[in-house]
Amino acid sequence: MGDILFLAHRVPFPPNRGDKIRSAHLLKKLASLAPVHVGCFAETDEDRAGGKDVAALAASHCIVNRTKPLVLAGVEAVLSGKPVSLTAFHRARLENWVRETLATRPITTIFVFSGQMGQYIPDDFAGRVVIDLCDVDSAKFENYADAGQRVWLNAREGRLLAREEERLARRADTTILISENEAELFRSRLNDPSKANVKVIGNGIDARFFDPSTTQAHAALAKRPGPHFVFTGQMDYAPNEKAALWAIGAFWAAYREDYPTAEIHIVGRNPTKLLQDQARDGVTIWGEVPDVRPFIAGADCVVVPLTIARGVQNKVLEAMAMARPVLLTPEAATGIDGQNDTHWLLCDSEAEAMAQRFDAIMADPQKAQVIGKNARQFVLENHDWDAMLAPLDMLVDLGEEEPRNAA
Repeated sequence: MGDILFLAHRVPFPPNRGDKIRSAHLLKKLASLAPVHVGCFAETDEDRAGGKDVAALAASHCIVNRTKPLVLAGVEAVLSGKPVSLTAFHRARLENWVRETLATRPITTIFVFSGQMGQYIPDDFAGRVVIDLCDVDSAKFENYADAGQRVWLNAREGRLLAREEERLARRADTTILISENEAELFRSRLNDPSKANVKVIGNGIDARFFDPSTTQAHAALAKRPGPHFVFTGQMDYAPNEKAALWAIGAFWAAYREDYPTAEIHIVGRNPTKLLQDQARDGVTIWGEVPDVRPFIAGADCVVVPLTIARGVQNKVLEAMAMARPVLLTPEAATGIDGQNDTHWLLCDSEAEAMAQRFDAIMADPQKAQVIGKNARQFVLENHDWDAMLAPLDMLVDLGEEEPRNAA
């Protein structure tokens, strides 16, 4: 087998957010199979520092600073008839590096992480193409539009991304989605599903890292009576912001009326100003923290009241691995085959109903402990990264299956 070209929309390191966790594990797995050449974008100093980890794994690499203003990307998108998601991630430097790498290295497989990077696959590349879309981005933007958020812009983005997803599905030898639900949704949106080879590779979890036996509760949670509710995630991501605001304004506020010592902790980088303005007695907006585990360990309950969710939620797997009771909506549970009242507490986003579910578990500490123990065991058995990524051996191995000709 020849070399692999790996293209990602962000530097995979440090793996401290959902997409970077997945891309980092994918890159490590691919690097164990063959020499890998990595092209990706850096947005922050942290991303740029992560370049040393890329260099340690890659046979060669190109990291491009993504500094194009969103307004300029929007203008380019309108003039070119393309989605903003593509123009925002287009750079001539990376395009030229891809061409040079394909011309000078024995690349037999291009592995694309995230649909924005599919634009870098040359039409004349005759080797294998594997694209990990993770989830159906076009549907996400349609959901935003349906929810009344920047309706024209998000509807346009959803429509144009759907066309790009169709093109990529035809171009790829294999298109990967993160769950069976996402795969079914993706197939249902294709004009001709028979022309797409769709596979599922779920998200894993590093259960050795997220281990309750090696983590102490954060001092701020351990020394106060609580109960303590914790919500984690990238806090400038619209679905997370919406869920956190609801958790504070509806769920916690209702619970606080009967339990005045109840606290909620919003933990994650880049909290929006709207979220920061929620800080008050009983509400702590922590922002970025060096380690999320002490907050999960100190939680009486991890709450995940997402109403818009694509793919598999790492925050749910992390809390389960830490053996904490998780109170979540059906949307947040998507892609994880856990069972209600066995591995977690499932509830629609209605504040009083959620409060009642939590009251019931607090009244039965033994059941809470059993649910946490079951959750961790479920993760160990079903979401280990090595098991999740085992199919990659076949998907990138030219010795197993002949690649399709370029479309």
